[in-house]
Amino acid sequence: MTHNWRQHWQQLDQLLRQFAPFWQPIPFHTPQPAWLADAPALHAWVSTLTDRDCLALQDHPDDILAAARAHLPGLDALHALARLPTRAPLDTQQLSPLSDTPLRKAYQTRHLSHALHPLQQPVIDWCCGKGHLARVLAQQSGLPVTGYERDANLVDAGNTLALRYAPSVRLVQRDVLAPWHDTALAGQHCVALHACGDLHRQLLRVASHQRAARISLSPCCYHLAHSGAHSPLSQFVQQQATRCTLTAEQMRLAVQETVTAPARVRALRIKANQWRLGFDALQRWLRNDDRYLTVPSHPTTLMHGSFREFCEWAAQCKDVLLPAQLDYNHWEQQGRERWQQVCQHELVRHLFRRPMEIWLLLDYVLFLEEQDYLPDVTEFCSRTLTPRNVLIDARRID
Repeated sequence: MTHNWRQHWQQLDQLLRQFAPFWQPIPFHTPQPAWLADAPALHAWVSTLTDRDCLALQDHPDDILAAARAHLPGLDALHALARLPTRAPLDTQQLSPLSDTPLRKAYQTRHLSHALHPLQQPVIDWCCGKGHLARVLAQQSGLPVTGYERDANLVDAGNTLALRYAPSVRLVQRDVLAPWHDTALAGQHCVALHACGDLHRQLLRVASHQRAARISLSPCCYHLAHSGAHSPLSQFVQQQATRCTLTAEQMRLAVQETVTAPARVRALRIKANQWRLGFDALQRWLRNDDRYLTVPSHPTTLMHGSFREFCEWAAQCKDVLLPAQLDYNHWEQQGRERWQQVCQHELVRHLFRRPMEIWLLLDYVLFLEEQDYLPDVTEFCSRTLTPRNVLIDARRID
């Protein structure tokens, strides 16, 4: 019996709309969201959390749910809709290393290959990079694998690796977002591991139009879209007048999990965020305007200087006049305090991270059903290996 994905999406959509006041405000931009007054018990709980508490909970979403469920009735029903079946586990202890492949990428490609077994058609590896996945799929199946990649340097490097380890792999330089004048995907098995935004949406459109035999993808970075705001693929979702509407910034929530980031990278990110929030507090005071002022991406070298130097750079970017006499220590401390508040409020938003991702994914699933495919949705590996661990595996119905 096939799963009723329409009903599944509708139930998710209804609950996400119900909880919208908790996930719509961006904590970095909105210091005082309305839910602080509407849910005082929840506010009281998060206000007790230290930086260390927040960091620990960020890596354990089930613990956030356990602590927050008493304050938000309906949360368990939402998370039940976001749970997916898992594939049979792969014993990584028995795996030999993959030459010339980063360790985490090697595990991800092995798990995905295991989930896709058996392969029965020639494979297209969409946005293949150096072809790490392509080589694993070729070695597993003995079938020819063609990889599409826009970067010529990656194509050259990948073909060199293919000659050494998997001769049936061929990487081709191709911009998959450009107009398609051939039918190279017809009857093929199209695979995409963590193709971002418009790249994976283009795969769904082109592969289904060309009647690919099988489409398997693990999406990433839903917010990277030329259109900016969420634009559903499925006609069914498009026709739902009262559905959730998401900005690109709100769609980022679905991919905010960073369990794969090294500690050094996290520490640098925290420092940058504290400085940005310190400058934000300063500019609100100077301009007498309690609104967030977007500052462009900063040069990495700024993080090796002082907070004052960062403020001078940001002020120059946004035409903010800094007085000659400023207590920069005060505003840097304001940034640290705001960062703790942001972390506390982000934990509340993170309760809706996985449900939002599944809501976005189900639009793709419904689109594939409309294009005469039978989709299956599972987790192909643990979230500790990659938070983007959902696999849509769809076979064309002849």
